[in-house]
Amino acid sequence: MTDLLYSEEEEALRAAVRDLLTDHCPPAGVLARTESDAPHAPALWKSLAEDMGLAGLLVPEEQGGQGASHREAAVVLEELGRAVAPVPYLTSAVVATEALLACGDAELLERLASGRTIGALAVGLHTGPTTGVRTVRVEHATLHGELTGIADAAVADVLLVPADDGGLYAVDADAVTILPQTSLDLTRPLAAVRLAGAPGRRVGDTGPAVRRALRAAAGLLASEQLGVADWALTETVRYLKERKQFNRPVGGFQALKHRLARLWLETVHLRAAARAAADALASGRDTDVTVAVAQAYAAPVAVRATEEALQLHGGIGMTWEHPVHLYLKRAKADSIAYGTAGAHHEALAELVDLQAP
Repeated sequence: MTDLLYSEEEEALRAAVRDLLTDHCPPAGVLARTESDAPHAPALWKSLAEDMGLAGLLVPEEQGGQGASHREAAVVLEELGRAVAPVPYLTSAVVATEALLACGDAELLERLASGRTIGALAVGLHTGPTTGVRTVRVEHATLHGELTGIADAAVADVLLVPADDGGLYAVDADAVTILPQTSLDLTRPLAAVRLAGAPGRRVGDTGPAVRRALRAAAGLLASEQLGVADWALTETVRYLKERKQFNRPVGGFQALKHRLARLWLETVHLRAAARAAADALASGRDTDVTVAVAQAYAAPVAVRATEEALQLHGGIGMTWEHPVHLYLKRAKADSIAYGTAGAHHEALAELVDLQAP
């Protein structure tokens, strides 16, 4: 039977990442970045990707990576979710990396694994593993077209662009025009990518590369959503123990205890689903079904946890200075990232041959 508990190595990794984020990614710092023209944190990315080597967790050692598995990457994403860290870890170290692993491009993989190069798959953040992918035109060995809703495109050094000839092309970010788009999640900005005769190097076929990348993205996104939900629950419990009304802690009221108990139970279930998805991606067993289950469950729980946190924090939770709104926006944006819960429900029904009544 699969062991979904965290290993000693995974707990050590969690402690190291959490310590780094505690020191270099406080809520006030994240909020300040969202109010600036540079929401990403390059110094934090350098510490995570280069100094700790986390950008190459999924890359084999012979290709310059750490040779770890999706279980370790999931632990990192949990902690990044707890801090709503404004770094392109999911988009570069998971999505772009998985696409390149399917293509077998060793040179570009090594660059991404080093952390000195940031990659982004030029597929809309809303696109799920079973959704059609928008492509650009190939004319005279150059790429033409526009793709929208690309997460972290603004900080990418190289874009992996799907084209209408069935190929996936590596395009230098300097060769395209990046147009910022309004994003609900201020810590993961979106952009449109406009290509007007951009040169590209074909690295593989779009179909298998994009499917693999989006499946891994959906599966590991559940761990990020777990981190968001866990922060919301922990901070709400802490606040309700301190906040007093009628000369007693607010958390002592029975109605609030019931709400928190339900939220705790849902978060525990989410942890099991997220761990199962990470383990399935690592082992290759029942991957499609397990990922669909995790994503069908994760989004509603993360949204409900952050909504409860906002409401139960009362007036202070409604202020811009309190970080809870960052978590609510991340949870809302994640709920439509890499396929909605409804889309994953439909995919799961088809996978297990469950016919509608």
